[in-house]
Amino acid sequence: MFHNLRIIIFVYYVVTAIAIMTILYYFVAVIKIENIFILIFILSLLITFAGIIISKLSIDPLFEHLTNLQNLSKETLHELNLPISTIMTNIHMLKKNLSSEKDLKRATRIESACEMLQQRYNELDYMIKLQSSNVNYETIDLDKLIESRVEFLNRIYPHMEFTLDLIETQIKNDKVGLSKVVDNLIDNAVKYSLNIHKIDIQLQGFTLYIKDYGCGIDDVELLKIFDNYYQCNQNMKGFGIGLGMVKRFCDANAISLKFRSKPNIGTTVILKFKEN
Repeated sequence: MFHNLRIIIFVYYVVTAIAIMTILYYFVAVIKIENIFILIFILSLLITFAGIIISKLSIDPLFEHLTNLQNLSKETLHELNLPISTIMTNIHMLKKNLSSEKDLKRATRIESACEMLQQRYNELDYMIKLQSSNVNYETIDLDKLIESRVEFLNRIYPHMEFTLDLIETQIKNDKVGLSKVVDNLIDNAVKYSLNIHKIDIQLQGFTLYIKDYGCGIDDVELLKIFDNYYQCNQNMKGFGIGLGMVKRFCDANAISLKFRSKPNIGTTVILKFKEN
């Protein structure tokens, strides 16, 4: 599609350039117009007309393509929601009839995996709303939001010990987007906590600290962590896009984001929120 579009624009550009040169030659050599202002006016009209045509040739197909992608994403999300809800409903019913501890553990793992799918669904839905500028800003109890995210992640990572020190804090922000940011940061802390399975989370004076005791990052790596698809440890699972999305959210919502890290000691992520 876009290859053909490039060819069309190139051909149109060449034809337009030849046409402008021919028209100028006609006015100068044949009609012999000597008034420079008339020539500039005619040339401006030709360039404006050519620019409008090129912009339509360039933008209209791209806009149509993006619209189709957005519609496809919405339809796909709608189709995903039903099976996820069906699995969740049936696993809750199955757990009521299970007595074996092994079977209950297996059912709980399925439930946790389904919750992760539900989270990915919510994130995709949020990204579509974000592109449509349909984001809801509301008053959030930040301490309760962090507690709920830790509770959710603790079910996925039961081997981790989360230590919370949270003061009641209210902010006005995008709750869905902020939940996504907290999930990403805690998830990263868990992934890089190789031997010491402990995460400290502190909320003091509109500042959130997330500290792990993992492998840490050196100063050179810290400069690259927000690059898309960059991972300082290639053995870790993931796509390397989480911190880039976190940085964009923080920049858009005036949240200060800092990293303090030392190799083999650990990393502390610091989020400084605006006071209401």
